[in-house]
Amino acid sequence: MQKEKALQQTKTDSKKKWLLMIGVILIAANLRAPLTSIGSLITSIRTDLGISHALAGTITTLPLLAFALLSPFAPKIAHKITMERTIFLSLVVLAIGIVLRSLFGTGALFVGTILIGVAIAFGNVLLPGFIKMNFPLKVGIMTGLYGVFMNIFAALGSGLSVPLTSIGEIGWEGSLAFWAIPVFIAIAVWAPQLKKVKVPIESKNATSQEKLSLVRSPLAWSITLFMGLQSLIFYTLVTWLPEILQGMGYSMSAAGWMLFLMQFAIIPFSFIIPVLSERMKNQSLLGVAIAVMFILGITGVLIGNQSFIPISVMMIGIGAGSAFSLSMMFFSMRTSNAVEASDMSGMAQSFGYLLAATGPVVFGALHDMTDSWTMPLIMLMALAVVIMIVGIVAGRDKVISNTISEESQN
Repeated sequence: MQKEKALQQTKTDSKKKWLLMIGVILIAANLRAPLTSIGSLITSIRTDLGISHALAGTITTLPLLAFALLSPFAPKIAHKITMERTIFLSLVVLAIGIVLRSLFGTGALFVGTILIGVAIAFGNVLLPGFIKMNFPLKVGIMTGLYGVFMNIFAALGSGLSVPLTSIGEIGWEGSLAFWAIPVFIAIAVWAPQLKKVKVPIESKNATSQEKLSLVRSPLAWSITLFMGLQSLIFYTLVTWLPEILQGMGYSMSAAGWMLFLMQFAIIPFSFIIPVLSERMKNQSLLGVAIAVMFILGITGVLIGNQSFIPISVMMIGIGAGSAFSLSMMFFSMRTSNAVEASDMSGMAQSFGYLLAATGPVVFGALHDMTDSWTMPLIMLMALAVVIMIVGIVAGRDKVISNTISEESQN
């Protein structure tokens, strides 16, 4: 009898684990698509609402500002009400934001966009920790699945947005509203997690002196700049690449599929870079390779030869996917404990996304001032050079706490 009960319990636990895994995958699928679906439609939105390039750029900038401002608070809220409830509430806010953004006019477009940013900020911060907590023996596999599904749906958000506008003449509003469907599915699958009776996880907070030391660490700032600048390039091109390509003669739909191709190229590197970087003692070479990919890809777009555009956008995608994955690895490889890693992640995401938020707006404003995409693209190439420099520093085989100790002794 006891064996049967134990077997039944094992089956029940297995089903719960599978449901949890599917829930994590569905949440990951909703962390980028609501943002990337905007880029392909930015021309229609800007024309329909009569807004400038700079103001249109804020549609991407607002979520990044939310990432920057709210990232430090997500763990504190999760500590009080549990991760499961916090993630569930973030999904509800995400659904509300998508509906508002899509269906209720210009003002609601920006309010909904802010809510989307708030919701995704919580998912960005909490989901990696949730994976580590619930899948301690399968962190690599689950992180890989998380990255792959996030990027698959990010690519679909870019590629499908324009075709969706022609279904029953729903326009860009209906196309954006479509991305609420995966969110509602995720809410339904995640709802059983609310039944769990759990004591909120205890969190160790670094002392104010430790946090101050982190802010004073050149290595920590190199990681933060690496994270922020690669995000700036990625989100700027997610916003403006379709319009740049339309200026070269691409149709709106074809430009959207080029953005899809850029993001599709990210997917395999969600697996490759974490595995490769973990086996390397020094990751500086990866930082250089990433910068080179960005520079070559952006140069190809600047030249404007349509024959090379697919290769160019794939290079940008490879650079972006590799840079994001390497940023995540730096958080653990350059820290000596979980508390320091959490602080490093919070610092990099807060300051990094604040920096990234300036990209789409400055890029659009430069175009408005020069009536050309040349200067904005040269700006991104210059930032790629900076990525190379900070990538070399961040890639060295050092730990932040050790470098702080060395500096204090000198």
